[in-house]
Amino acid sequence: MASARRWGLSVTIKDVAKAAGVSVATVSRALNGHQNVAEAVRERVLAVSAELRYSPHHAARSLSSRRTQTVGVVLPDLHGEFFSELMRGIDQVARTRGQHLLVSSYHGNPEEQGAALRAMRGRVDGLLLMSPYVHDTDFLARNVDASLPMVLMNAAQGRPHAAIGIDNYGGARTMVAHLVAEGHRRIAFIGGPEDNDDARERRRGYRDALAEAGADYTPWELPGQFDEDSGHRAGQALLALEMRPDAVFAANDMMAIGCLYALGRGGVRTPADVAVVGFDDIPLARYVHPSLTTMRVDIAELGARALKALLEIEASGRTDPTTQSVLLEPALVIRDSSGSAASLTSSGEPSTRP
Repeated sequence: MASARRWGLSVTIKDVAKAAGVSVATVSRALNGHQNVAEAVRERVLAVSAELRYSPHHAARSLSSRRTQTVGVVLPDLHGEFFSELMRGIDQVARTRGQHLLVSSYHGNPEEQGAALRAMRGRVDGLLLMSPYVHDTDFLARNVDASLPMVLMNAAQGRPHAAIGIDNYGGARTMVAHLVAEGHRRIAFIGGPEDNDDARERRRGYRDALAEAGADYTPWELPGQFDEDSGHRAGQALLALEMRPDAVFAANDMMAIGCLYALGRGGVRTPADVAVVGFDDIPLARYVHPSLTTMRVDIAELGARALKALLEIEASGRTDPTTQSVLLEPALVIRDSSGSAASLTSSGEPSTRP
């Protein structure tokens, strides 16, 4: 096998099977995520496959131009307006560039994500990945072909991959500063999943902005999962308290909308009693009542920029990132839910601040 790598010969599934000490069928099942493979065997096959840089269907691809004109997209979920907008941006670029999309999600399960990534091998020319596990270089090495160009859709500076992300920290600080300027003193925060980079950065921005506002501002945090249900649960928890916050900052719009609904059902008026704000500016944010103050992220642009960066890397013929990590800056969109009617323009359109 060493001689094959030295002379640049194609690595086959038989080579992987021999090096791992298993059958060809076992290698195939392990790489395709089948469940009838012992975990220790699967790990050994994945490690050998990564070391040898084996790519399935290599022979079939070499008969043409080694290109499938297909991009793999692996996301945490496909449900909800955020992912719909993200895919809209990716699809717009794919159609104009003559690319097909192979899309999968893993619903927060790392084993499912690993299986989805392995299933992309040999089927795509490059990979767009949004994952909380990008910190784990071993996870990526086990599941992603090292020769496959990849762009992370995370704020992932300093990692060995190109990344297009959002300035979540700066956006959260801007939102807290807005609430403080509007006179709110007790500002609660509904967080996101603990293993999510975006959620951690938004929480960090919230905490730092409160610390800078002075000793009178104390963090007040509730758990969330970036969905309507967890926002609704947070709102119900606040209803049960004798002293409620002046404002609730939810780490994304879906939780803000769930919280808004719970508070309204409990007889709490927004913004007269409690202001509610979010993050992302999904299309629904402007149509709820009251319309939602939020941090606008051009979600479709995030997807479009990620695919453009990936295609640039592919065109360069290099697998290392030729595009530096980029952070998209969100903008403050002031609507009715934060009680800032004075900030509305004469036309009734929301005020937008960088």
